[in-house]
Amino acid sequence: MLKHNSSRRNCKKSIYNKPHRTLFLLLGILFSSNLYAQDGGGFLDGNTNRLVLFLLIGTLSIILIGILFFTDRLLKVTAEKVRSDIGKPELDEEEDEGYSVLPSFNEIFPSQKSIHPYAGSDTIIKTEKGMDIRIKGRSKKVVKNDFVSETYAINPKDFVGLKPIPKLHVSEGDEVKAGDPLFFDKSRPDVNYTSPVSGEVIEIRRGAKRAIEEIVILADKEINFREFTKANPTDLSREQVIKSLLESGAWAFLRQRPFNLTANPEDKPKAIFISGFKSAPLAPNYNFIMEGKQHDFQTGINALNKLTEGKVHLNLTADRKPSKTYTEAKNVQINWFSGPHPAGNVGIQIHHLDPINKGEVVWVINPQDVVIIGRLFNEGIYNTKKMMVAAGPTIKQPTYFESYIGANVKGIINDNLELENSRIVSGDVLSGKSIEKDGYIGFYSDMVSVLEEGDFYEFLGWLLPSYARPSLSKTFPWKFFPQEEFEVNTNTHGERRAFVVTGQYEEVLPMDIYPQQLLKAIMVRDYELIEGLGIYEVAEEDLALCEFVCTSKIPVQEILKEGLDFIREQE
Repeated sequence: MLKHNSSRRNCKKSIYNKPHRTLFLLLGILFSSNLYAQDGGGFLDGNTNRLVLFLLIGTLSIILIGILFFTDRLLKVTAEKVRSDIGKPELDEEEDEGYSVLPSFNEIFPSQKSIHPYAGSDTIIKTEKGMDIRIKGRSKKVVKNDFVSETYAINPKDFVGLKPIPKLHVSEGDEVKAGDPLFFDKSRPDVNYTSPVSGEVIEIRRGAKRAIEEIVILADKEINFREFTKANPTDLSREQVIKSLLESGAWAFLRQRPFNLTANPEDKPKAIFISGFKSAPLAPNYNFIMEGKQHDFQTGINALNKLTEGKVHLNLTADRKPSKTYTEAKNVQINWFSGPHPAGNVGIQIHHLDPINKGEVVWVINPQDVVIIGRLFNEGIYNTKKMMVAAGPTIKQPTYFESYIGANVKGIINDNLELENSRIVSGDVLSGKSIEKDGYIGFYSDMVSVLEEGDFYEFLGWLLPSYARPSLSKTFPWKFFPQEEFEVNTNTHGERRAFVVTGQYEEVLPMDIYPQQLLKAIMVRDYELIEGLGIYEVAEEDLALCEFVCTSKIPVQEILKEGLDFIREQE
C-alpha cells in the first residue's frame, strides 16, 4: 500500500535534492580523467574496470534516489489536489495523511505497537475473514445543525418478537410528552414503548389484519419531557434500575441474544456487550459521535453493571484512535478488534469473546443508547436525541445530524438528492430497511443510506466488461485496489438460482460455524440440525455480507429470520 512517510516532510536541501548537478559532476570527472586511456592497445585493467563500474552504479543510484524523491513529492501534491477537487472527506487524524512510493521502517518491520498503537500491549482479536465495501458518499465530520423533523413515528415492527397488534395506551388526537407510554407487549405488559417527543398523536397507521405499522406524532416546537426520578445507579438495587428503565421506555434499547429480542427483565444475562464501532459501509464514526459524552456514558455503564453478574464488555477497533469517552470509561471490560467488516457487528464479537450456548442469554446495546440511559438517571428525562449520519453516492451533501428517534427523512433528503430515482434505507446498505422518501428512521437505526435504485437490466451483463463495482472475485481488476470507492446501486445482477456450494460464505464470515449448511437446515426445518449448526450465535446482520457475495442470489437474511422465528416458537 502506498503510504505517506511523515519523517520526510521537512527534508533539508542536500545532494539528493539536486540529482542533475551530481550527475554532471560525476560525468565530468569520468570523461576528463585518464581512466579511459589505453596502454599498448589493450583495454583497462581489472581495477580500473571496477572503479568505472562503481562510479556508474553510484551515478545511477543517485539518479534513482532523485527520481524517487521527486516522484514522492509529486504524488503527495497530486493526491492532495485530487482530494480537494473531488471534495473527498478529510482523513481522520489516525489515518494516513498522504501517499508515498517509499515504505517506512514500520511498514518493513511491523510490530503490534506500530500497527495498532492505540491498543498498546493489550490482546487484539484479529478477524481475517470479511470484506470492506467502500462506497462513495462518506460523510465528513460535519454536523448539520438546522435539521428539523415536524413529525416522528414509532414502528412496532422494529421490535423483534412483539405481537403485530400491541396494546395501545393512546388514541389519535391524544397529547403526549417525551417518555409517555404509547403501547406495550401483551405478553410482557411491564415493558413500555414510549414516545420520543412531545406533541399530538395525529395518526395510527394500520396494515394487513389491522396490524399497527406506525404511530405518528406531530412534534411540539419545544419538546416537553415527562419527569422521572434522578438517581445514581450505583446507589440503586438491580430492581430499582430495572423499574426506572421500564417506566421510561429506555428498556427497549436492551436486546437479547439469541433471537435479537427486546430483553426480558426476568432474565439475568451472563454478560452485556457494547460494540463501540461499526464496520458496515458508510457507517457513522462512533469515535467522533461519542466525543464529550463521558458523564452520561459512564452513568449508563454503571446502570448496566447492575443488570448482570458478569462483565459489561466495551469492544473497540484497534485500527482507529478511540474516543476519550471510551478510554476513560470505568467498570467495563475493553476488548480490541481488528479486521474487515463484519468485525464491528456485536454478534461477531460475542462469538470470539464468550460464545452463546443453548439456554444462555446475553444482552447487547448501542453506545449512543447507553448515553440515553445515562441521561435518564442524570437528568430524570427520556431524551432520545442522538447523532445520525446521512450518506451515499446519490446524496449531494452527506452529513451528520442530530435528531430524536423516529425522525422523518424529508428534512435530510429534500433538495439533497443527485438522482430522484434513489432508494432510501434506514440503516446500512447491507442490513437496513428500505423506506419511502417521507418515511421514518427506525428505532435502532443511526444512519440513512441513499443509493441509486437498480431497476434496470444490463444487456449481456454476465459476458461484457462492466462498470467498476465491489466484488469478492479477483477476476475484477479493482479487487487489487482496496481503497477504491464505488458508485453502487441496488441491482442484484441476477435472480435466485440453484443453491450451490461455493465457499463464498466462509470467506466473509469470521465465525466457526457452517453458514450454508445452517441455511439449508432452516429451509427443511430440521430442528436438531439447526441448533447444532450454531443458530443461537447469529442474527440477520451477521450474515448480511454472505447475502451480498452469494452467487446463487439467496435471500440469506430472510431465511435466517425464518429459522430464528422457528426455533423461538419451539421453546
